[in-house]
Amino acid sequence: MSRNRYLLLLLAMFMVLWIGLAINPFSRSDWVLENTLLLLAVFALLASIRALPLSRRSYSMLFVFLCLHTVGAHYTYSEVPYDRWFKAITGNTLNELMGWHRNYYDRLVHFCYGLLLAYPVREVFMRLTGMRGFLSYFLPLDLTMSTSMLYELIEWGAAEIFGGDLGAAFLGTQGDPWDAQKDMALASLGALITVLLTVWINSRRTRSEARGR
Repeated sequence: MSRNRYLLLLLAMFMVLWIGLAINPFSRSDWVLENTLLLLAVFALLASIRALPLSRRSYSMLFVFLCLHTVGAHYTYSEVPYDRWFKAITGNTLNELMGWHRNYYDRLVHFCYGLLLAYPVREVFMRLTGMRGFLSYFLPLDLTMSTSMLYELIEWGAAEIFGGDLGAAFLGTQGDPWDAQKDMALASLGALITVLLTVWINSRRTRSEARGR
């Protein structure tokens, strides 16, 4: 399958999911807020396909992250019924098995923000600047950490502006005073894992190529 057909397939699957979950969301107001940044990101990706094409791996990782965010926007992050889904499959809830006392879907998505976006960000840096070596690994990690902090500030600002149930739903702290710090830490951890895996894979590839000469 050509790259263009692959991208069209990803776009079609995402649109089916997005349209389906746009119907009767848990909170329409929160859904609008959550989807503002998402739609801006999708439009930016579509606009950059010709000028800044990325690998299938990067587009696939971006696709998975956008799908996770779309699910969170439909239910609001603190109400995603993963426990009900897990119980329907296994007979037990995931929270009971793990000893959790809150909805952890938001933590998953923050972790995946770093895990799934660090690689595409590295590709962008490399294509725009020809960057190689240490900085090509450090800057994606640094950008993930800084944008994660920026998003927490946006959440705080939105909660202050809108207040009430909408502000609480968008902020999604679930009573945890350290929610923002934990979210940023998980995003950073996800990015660090991806960066370290990329370093390891590239170093193995370099050694294999050196032995083959």
